[in-house]
Parts: sequence; C-alpha cells; structure tokens
Amino acid sequence: MASKFGLAGGIPERRVRPVWDAIDSRQFKNALKLSTGLLSKYPNSSYALALKALILERMGKMEEALSVCINAKDLLYKNDSFLIDDLTLSTLQIVFQRLDHLDMATSCYEYACGTFPNNLELMMGLFNCYVREYSFVKQQQIAIKMYKVAGEERFLLWAVCSIQLQVLCGNGDEKLLQLAEGLLKKHIASHSLHEPEALSVYISLLEQQAKYGDATEILSGNLGSLIMIEVDKLRIQGRLLARAGDFDGAADIFQKVLKLCPDDWECFHHYLGCLLEDDCSLKVSKSTDCQHGHLADDKFDSCIAKASEFVESLMTEAGNDSIRGPGLANLGIERRKIMYGKGNAEKLVDDLILYFSRFGHLASFTADVEAFLQILPGAMKKQLLEKLVKCIDSSSTPSRNVLGQHITFFKIRELIGDTFSLPVEDLVGFAVKMTEMYCQNLPLSKDLDVQETMYGEELLSMTCNVLIQLFWRTQHVGYLLEAIMVLELGLTVRRYVWQYKILLLHLYSYWNALPLAYEWYKSLDVKNILLETVSHHIFPQMLTSSLLADTSDLFKGYLRFMDDHFKESADLTFLAYRHRNYSKVIEFVQFKERLQQSSQYVTTKIEGSILQLKRKSNSFEEAESVLESLNNGSDFLDISNEIRSKKLTFNEDLKLRPWWTPSLDKNYLSGPYEDVSCYPRQNLDEAKQTEAKVTSIEKRSLLPRMIYLSIQCASSSIKGNSNINGFDSKDFSELKSLLESYAKILGFSLPDAVELVISVSNSQKSFEVFSSNLIDWMNFAVFLNAWNLNSHETNSTDRHAFPVNWQVLCCLLEQCISEKLNSTKPLLSSPGTDLSILIQLVTEPLSWLGLIIQSCVRSSLPSGKKKKKGGPSDQSNSQLSNAFKDSISSLFSTIDKVAKWLKEQIDRPVDVDVDFLLSSVHGEENNDRPGKVVKVLETLVESVDDLEAGERVNRAIRSWKPVDVARKMVAAQGTALTEFSNICESKMKVLQALKSQIQV
Repeated sequence: MASKFGLAGGIPERRVRPVWDAIDSRQFKNALKLSTGLLSKYPNSSYALALKALILERMGKMEEALSVCINAKDLLYKNDSFLIDDLTLSTLQIVFQRLDHLDMATSCYEYACGTFPNNLELMMGLFNCYVREYSFVKQQQIAIKMYKVAGEERFLLWAVCSIQLQVLCGNGDEKLLQLAEGLLKKHIASHSLHEPEALSVYISLLEQQAKYGDATEILSGNLGSLIMIEVDKLRIQGRLLARAGDFDGAADIFQKVLKLCPDDWECFHHYLGCLLEDDCSLKVSKSTDCQHGHLADDKFDSCIAKASEFVESLMTEAGNDSIRGPGLANLGIERRKIMYGKGNAEKLVDDLILYFSRFGHLASFTADVEAFLQILPGAMKKQLLEKLVKCIDSSSTPSRNVLGQHITFFKIRELIGDTFSLPVEDLVGFAVKMTEMYCQNLPLSKDLDVQETMYGEELLSMTCNVLIQLFWRTQHVGYLLEAIMVLELGLTVRRYVWQYKILLLHLYSYWNALPLAYEWYKSLDVKNILLETVSHHIFPQMLTSSLLADTSDLFKGYLRFMDDHFKESADLTFLAYRHRNYSKVIEFVQFKERLQQSSQYVTTKIEGSILQLKRKSNSFEEAESVLESLNNGSDFLDISNEIRSKKLTFNEDLKLRPWWTPSLDKNYLSGPYEDVSCYPRQNLDEAKQTEAKVTSIEKRSLLPRMIYLSIQCASSSIKGNSNINGFDSKDFSELKSLLESYAKILGFSLPDAVELVISVSNSQKSFEVFSSNLIDWMNFAVFLNAWNLNSHETNSTDRHAFPVNWQVLCCLLEQCISEKLNSTKPLLSSPGTDLSILIQLVTEPLSWLGLIIQSCVRSSLPSGKKKKKGGPSDQSNSQLSNAFKDSISSLFSTIDKVAKWLKEQIDRPVDVDVDFLLSSVHGEENNDRPGKVVKVLETLVESVDDLEAGERVNRAIRSWKPVDVARKMVAAQGTALTEFSNICESKMKVLQALKSQIQV
C-alpha cells in the first residue's frame, strides 16, 4: 500500500505539504494553484484529485468539488490497488460528507476493504462511515470482523455497543442482547476484561435484560476490581440490589456510601426509600407498589428509628458546618413520618429553623427545603415565618450571611404564597424593603469583578415579582413600569445577570415593545444546545410579530445549529468509540435522536418556510421561487401525515420562565386576578401539551402546499382552462382533500366548516365562534375561495354546495380586520393588548390572497409583450370578472384601514407618551399607588457619591435615569408599529400596481 514512510497517498510528503499549509492558512486560491501543479505531475493520483476537491469545497464551489471527487473515486477503482490508502479515503470522506454524499464515501471504503480484507486501518474507516450513517447492524458486523482479525477487547465492545444501539435506538429485538452477552462471556472466559468501561458495558447489558443478580455477582467478583473508586462501586451495587428487590441489602450498601460521603443527598433518598421499600426511582416493575404507607406500623416504626439513629451518628461524625446532607436527612425523615400520619409538624418547623440557622444564608436553601415546606399546613407556615424572623434578628453572623438569610426569608415567603394574602399597601412596603436592602448592601460587592455575582442580586428579581403581582391585582401600569425600571437599573449596575434579562424580555414582550425584548434576548448570547432549551422565551412572540427580518435571522441561527449538530454528532460518537468511552456512545446517539424528534425543531422548520413566503409575498416571482425550493410544499405533507406516529420531545426548560407565564401558551396577566395561596404554576399535562403541539404542526405543515395549489387553481380559472400551467384535475382533487383535512383538524367536516364561514361573513354568527383559531379560519376561507374559483370547471355541484366567492371572502376579511381594530386598545396604556392577531391577519390570509390575486392578474395578461390599448390585453382584461376587480379594491381598502390606524399610533408625540409613563410612577403620594420603589432608586442615584460601592458601580448608577427607560419603551413600541406599517404600505403598493395593470 501507499502508506509507507514519507509518502502521502502515493505522493512524496514534501510535495503535498505546501498544499496543506496553504489550506490550513485559508489561502485557497494559492492551494488550488499548487494542487493543479501537483495533478500535472501525478495525473493518476486519486489523492491529488481528492485534495483539489477539498479545496474547491472550501471555496464554495460545490458542484465542481463533487465532480472532481467523483473522478477521484472512479480513478481509485480503476488504478492499481497499491494506490488505495486511508489518507486518500479519509480525504474523500471529508469532502463527500460536506457535500451530503456520505454514501459515496462509504462505497469507497467498502471497495477498499474488499480489496484488503484484513486491513484494520481501512476497516476502522469503514466502521466510521457506518457510524455516520447510523447503520447499527453494519457497525456490528464490521466490528466483529475487526475483533476476529485483531482479537482486541475494544473491537468486541464496539460490536456490543452496536447491538445495544439496535435495541435502544433501532428496531432490533431484545434477544440481540443475549447475543451480546454471549460474546462478552466468551471473551471473559479466555481473556477476561481489562477496562473499567468494559465492565460498565457488561453491567448495563445485564441491567437491560433485568439480570440484576448476575450483574451483582459480576461486580462482587474479580472483575469488580476494575472500578477503582470504592464509593462508585458501592453505588452501582446498591442500585442493582434495589432493582433486584433486595431492599435490606441495598439499604446496607447505601448506608456505607453515606458514611463515606455524608453529603450525598441523592444516596440518602435511596437509603430511606429502600428502608421503607418505596423508592420508585430504583424500581422497574410497573406492578410494584410505590405508594407511601404500605408498610405495617411496627415495620415502619423500626425502619424510621433505624434511619434516625444512623442520621444522628452521621451528624455527630460529620461535625462540619459545610455538610448539609445530615441536616436534610433529618428533615426528610420527619417528612416521611408526616406523610405516614405519624409525624409532628411542629417538630418539622423546629428542624427547619435549626437547618436555617446553619445554612439559611446559602442561595440553595429554598430549593433544599421546598419539599418540606409543601407538606406543612397553612398555620404552621405562618408560624415558620415568625420563627425565621426571630432567628434572623438574633443572628450574630457576618453582614453577608445576614443578607443571605434575609433573601432566603423573602424567597420562602414568595414560595409559600404569603405575599398573596397581603393587602396592597403591605405588598408595596415589601417591595420597597427589598429594594432598599439591595441599595444598602451594594458596598459588599465593591471588590468583586464585573462578571462575579453581586451580593443581593436576587432581591431585584423578587421585587420585580411583587410589582408584577401588584400590577395583576390593580391593573395600574405604574407597577409594571416600576418592575421594568428595577431590572433596568440592575442591568446597568451589572449587565451579566441573565435572570434580569429573561424577566425583562417577557415584560417588554407583554407590553408590545418586542424590539427591546429581542435586544435583551440577543444579549443573553444563547449558543449551542441552549438554543434548544432557552429559545422558547422569544420564539412564540417573534413568530407572530412584525419583525420579519429579525425572526428570519433567529430561525436561521437555530436551524443552523441543529443541522450542524446532526452532521457533527457522528464525529462525537466515533470519538467516544476511539477513546473507549462506551457509555457516551449510547448517550450521544440517544441525544441526537431526541433532538431530531424535538417539537421546536419540527415547528421551526415549518414556520421558517412559511416566514419565507410571508417575506416574499409582495413579489409573485420570488414567492414562486420559494415554493419551488420547498418542492411546492409536498415535503411538508409528509410531516403532516407522519407527525402522529412520531414521539415528539419537549426540551424547553420551562423552569426558567417567570411565574406569570409558566408555559408558551399561558400568561396569567392576560386574565383576571386570582386570589391564590402561592405563585400559580401551571401543571403541564404532557399528553395535552403533546396533542396541542401535534395538532399545530399537522395544521401548519399543510399551508405551503395549500398556498401553491390555491395559486395554481385560481390562476387557471382566469382563462377557464383547468390544465393551464400544469394544473389538472389531480391537483384540484388534492386541494379539496387538503381543505377537508384542514377542516377536520379544526374540528369540522368540510360542509360544516363552509357553513360556519358563510354564517360569520353574513353576520349571523360572531367571530368569537372561531375561538383562538381565527387565523386558521381566515386562511381556510382564502384557500376555499381559490378552490371554488375552479370548481365550476370540474364539478358544478361543488360550486353550488360551497358558495364562497370573492365577495364573501373580502367581506369576511374586512369585517374581521375592522372588528380587531375597534377592539384594540392603546398599546401604552393597555399592556397586554394583543397586536399579534392583527399582524398575523395581514401577513398570512391577506398575504396569501394577495399572492392569489397576483397570479390571476399574471394569467390574465399576455406575457412578453408590451400592452397596447385596444390590443390583446383588452381581451384578456375582459376575462376578469367585476367581482375579482372589486376584490382588489376591497383588499386595498382593508389594508389601508390598518395603515391609517398605525399612522395614528406612530404619529403620537414621543414626549407625550414618555410623560404619560413617568406620570404613572410620579403621581400624588398614596399608599396604594405606584412610585415608591422608583423613589428609592432615585434616592440611590442622588446619594451615589456617599455610596462606597466602587467607582464602576457608582458610575453605572449615575448613568441610570427613569426618563431614559420610558423613552426606550416608547421608541421600541414605535419601531414595532413602524415595521408593521411598512408591511402594510408595501402590500398597498403591490395592489395599486395591480389596479393599474387591470385598468390599462
């Protein structure tokens, strides 16, 4: 072979090195020149051709790169086998992979392995190809072949992992696991195992088959010595015993772990769960009873006594104030006793106070004790708060710890809902107290770096929560503005606080200042997998906004990451194989599958394509080009048909959302105030959430195809020829079928859906019957009209059955827009005003109707000829019905109404709006009016010279002004309205041009 010393793909390395140096330094033109020279000297070298293909691909010349790469592949097959080496093949693989032709790279390696059947280097390259293709069966086959050739343990484990992947991620039968077990047993008998990861694979294989006893035996034998860290070995042993049903043995093992690691809270859960035989996290049998209270009283008492005695000994032995585990364990035992009906709530309160005195200053305290607080009755919660106050007052700890205790106390009040029972005056006082405490403790952070968390930062987040509660209760916009000002000041002091940014993002979105919300989202600098888990904070608002360009950039960035990850995830998987980290192999593949099934990913692909059509809807040619790139919408029909058979994953981290909007489709501020005992947290019904998302995807994935068919159908009706432009009866039938599917998703048969549309257009029923699906119904009406235009060409009875025409459609849209305009309140004085419906009406149904009208006008006019009065254009114009001409005027008039309303909003003097906002927090002194928190902030600014918080903090505070916040708010709303106005104006220009074309 050519992989001899000093040769690279059969070419001396000294001749190849300059080419690679040029590639590495991104001097691609020079690299291409050197590559061409190399090819002139070695015209029959596949490696030289592969290098040239690589350079062309880096230069963006994809088609040329593919052509050269295919030539190199063909040359590889023709030339003497001496010239086949892994360097040539790997270079070809890189290029083919980047050009999305991995199958060609695989065929090259398959050919090479057929020529050199026992070459490990080539077989590993082929295995890598199969890893990239996720061909688990072929991975297993080539791995076993490598094992037979080399007899190395790693190749056997590659095969075993491939078998596990067939079962976990493919369609492999679980009996395959027995094959993998047999292979390992045979190898162990002759060679034993030599790597800890090998033992982990063996144990996981046995666990998958529920052979817990066998796994425990293996772990207790000689092979167990491969796990060097004793506590890790014990944790595995405890887990296996618990799953095997040996709870006493498992409890003894977990007790040993706790003696070695007394701060292992998870282990204590398992220990207590095994003692009481109710640890569901370690049980696998669905028939096993996981309910609390199934033990006999005497058994429960003895188990609890044993646990209490052990925890007491742990606390004595630990004797370290930094170890929280034993204290939490004590609380956990008391909680179990209460759940069993044998506990004492007062004892739990006393234990909580004791734990607070030691760890109350820690940021994690509230999360630590949340489960224990929930079990306390209401009266005991109030008693706990009283005792916490006394504990803080008697504390002699340093000021930083006292501040931490105060913050914990406030968080506990927030958690148990104590603030919801306070009158408005007391709630205002609570917000003021937290704000003052933040201001007074700024000097504690004097010596901290700007990227370090400052002491008391959480106080402003909690102040914001209280102010939002006040707004919800009173509907006074001043409280909402105060919440924004508090957060803006916090970010002026330190711009890295992501919690403030998320809260601000949602507040600005709610107040129709989406440009500001988007700016704060961008400042979060969300990257990599966080795009999947954090994007839900901004995606829904942007999707229904007028910021079409920004939304497009947002979607492109997300899809770019996801697509790049899918391409690169195989590299991580093969890297895990090479580094013998076999648990990561399965983790990477499962993670990739989870992302591929992401509901957000599927939704963004569909909505991204619809967004392209929205942006190009003013130009029929550009919209037509978009539809062609989408295969005229046919690809999305597959998604609609298959979505119910897929198991969607929901990867959004909803825990980071503010309390008032716990999910993407819920905002408590939009509804009436609820007198609740704590911050409402929506109990997300997973089945309901999945059904809602599936229905949305199913419905939206039909749109591109329906838009395409509607355009075809309507344009062909102009000349009375159903076969024009390729439109035939099959297309007509498909559009009707899709209308039926769309109506079914909305919960109606097609005749019933049409009847409902007619009833609303005739004012027999109100638009409220469309409920939250108003946009979907308007889209349906537009598509129905397009189908109806052609129905008389195919079946006259259909036209009689569905009397939806231009007049009915335009009347419906005009009424809908007028009703929305009349019900839309001023944005500044009415936070939460839903402007998104109005935007969607213009950017979706009205845009699709505009495209259909453009196609009709286009079909009615002769192409390629200059129109002359009295010529052919007059004849074609006569084909346009008066109703069609009137529809253009009606659509223009409808959009003009929106444009005029927007102009009124935009033309309002900025200073007037700013004064209105400031007056909401600078009004007359009153205990139940907003402004007290802002006054604290203004006092801070005025006395900043006396604040010993460091020059950086002082300078930041001096720069903050309430008027600047108000002005930014007004400007952001103006920007959003201006963008919407521009959309309307551009559509009106198109319609005006169409009018001129028809009247010429």
